[in-house]
Amino acid sequence: MLDSVQSKANGRVAAANPTELTISREEELHWLALRLIPGLGARKAGQLLTRFHTPGAVFRASRSELEAAGISGSIAQTITSGCTFEEAVAQQEAMHATGTAVIVLSDPRYPARLREIFDPPIVLFARGETSLLNSLMLAVVGTRRPTPYGMSVAERLAADLTRAGLTIVSGMARGIDTSAHKGALSANGCTVAVLGCGVDVVYPSENRKMADELVEKGLLVSEFPMGTPAFPQNFPIRNRIISGMSAGVVVVEGAQYSGSSITARLALDQGREVFAVPGNITSKMSWGPNLLIKQGAKLVQDWNDVVNELSAEDRRLLIGESRRRLQQQGVFEEDATEAARQPSLGLEPSSEICRLILGKLAVDNGTHLDAILEQVEGCSSSEVIAALFELEMLGAVKQLPGRNFVKVW
Repeated sequence: MLDSVQSKANGRVAAANPTELTISREEELHWLALRLIPGLGARKAGQLLTRFHTPGAVFRASRSELEAAGISGSIAQTITSGCTFEEAVAQQEAMHATGTAVIVLSDPRYPARLREIFDPPIVLFARGETSLLNSLMLAVVGTRRPTPYGMSVAERLAADLTRAGLTIVSGMARGIDTSAHKGALSANGCTVAVLGCGVDVVYPSENRKMADELVEKGLLVSEFPMGTPAFPQNFPIRNRIISGMSAGVVVVEGAQYSGSSITARLALDQGREVFAVPGNITSKMSWGPNLLIKQGAKLVQDWNDVVNELSAEDRRLLIGESRRRLQQQGVFEEDATEAARQPSLGLEPSSEICRLILGKLAVDNGTHLDAILEQVEGCSSSEVIAALFELEMLGAVKQLPGRNFVKVW
């Protein structure tokens, strides 16, 4: 039965428009069939892969070998029967019809941070720009019933963070999630939506236009198979992926026992940074983030508060990404040859231009960008802008409204 199903699958997939894969169609079929075993969760599936190394080896194992690996007799019988391969073929057809890629646990495209959590999903279904899975991600989450303040803050914060080079991760739910995605898209930034349903299912339905935009400019991700409805129990399960893929989680608004609070607790368990935007103490939607701040979460007023808490390695990645974007936008005036001769700025503000800029700035009085450009002699405007940005990344300089800068250390 297994051989006939595999032959059937290969013939059908060949007629479709295949998505570029790093595994063969047969290997993909085995991964999908393992994911579809009823009652086999991510943790148990991971244990089987640790024991047998590949899904193919799992299906070739005997029932006694599977039970020795800690699998119940009923699940072991399901695996040895190969009864999920027929459904796996249907999943392949649905994937290739919608341009969906399957990212398996051993795939180099699989998010490195997510692979490190206690129970990483063995398969991710992805529609859109899969390269975003290896970008530096930050989650922005909150209530489905936000105040106008919450929506405004989420949108502005997401836009500023994407301009700093971060990829915004959220759940495409109503409210704060939607505002976070909107903010990232409005800034032409990168954003990833982690769904509690199949990537070919739009939930909520009013976000259909956003889902189409995310497929084109961002990424839709889910661990749930194609066609899975948005069951309520799926959303707490998907929250571990939102936090697991991210360097940190920002909670904007939410009740004390909301889904965003669950995500924050998962982030703490996974060793991620937790941030919270303070809110009106008379609003129930502020109870969640305000409580998190009391418990030690980092208070967020602007994007600098987030970036300054990231690790040195993550900030180095942001600096490189932002310099690349500035070059693409034509901010740097020098040509590629001249740029190659310029020493790259590290994480320590030790270069001459950084020292010059810090010497011109005051702690208690903002200095306008034009004045800085005039006072720092012998440097092009692009060099000064790049140095200011790197100093912001380090938390040494803060930008105020009106393109004014102050020294903060």
